[in-house]
Amino acid sequence: MLVDGARHQLDLISAETGRRGVTVHVLLDFVHVAEYVWAAAHAFHKPGTTEAEAWAADRLTAILAGQAAHTAAEMTSQAEREHLPAARREAVDTCDRYLTGHLDQLRYDTALENGWPIATGAVEGACRHLIADRLDITGARWSLHGAEAVLRLRAVLANGDLDRYWRYHAAREHERLYPAPGQRNYAPTA
Repeated sequence: MLVDGARHQLDLISAETGRRGVTVHVLLDFVHVAEYVWAAAHAFHKPGTTEAEAWAADRLTAILAGQAAHTAAEMTSQAEREHLPAARREAVDTCDRYLTGHLDQLRYDTALENGWPIATGAVEGACRHLIADRLDITGARWSLHGAEAVLRLRAVLANGDLDRYWRYHAAREHERLYPAPGQRNYAPTA
């Protein structure tokens, strides 16, 4: 599961997996991690410089390799060595707290080895394509039943299964309207 790291979200996942007796691998969306690392990079280097880019790239690469704890310790040590002023030090401390507070959800090395996604961009894009592009238009009002029907049809269409679905649907509709002689199982009441 990909999450943004909100404690409430993690608590809900923990409660549901415990209730259902299942194990899931929870990962923080790598884009969220990158935002914290970039903020820390800008505490050490001016934004837009090649130094800031190299610093962030090195730390993000280490995190992807499963070295989040080492990366967090290294950046706080650097902040201490360089005697960063409190205003700039806050970004480093915030990044450190985020990384060390979520070490069990930063196993990107395992995720990448298993071919798991590490960011929610594809999921968010699919949601936008399937849901927002159709249902979130100005003035649209949807019942739950109508919205679900439209979303199911859009998913079938987006997956390239419309022709197969339509053949199935037409066959079921034909069976319903013109049942075979042995298929009728009702008794007239009038």
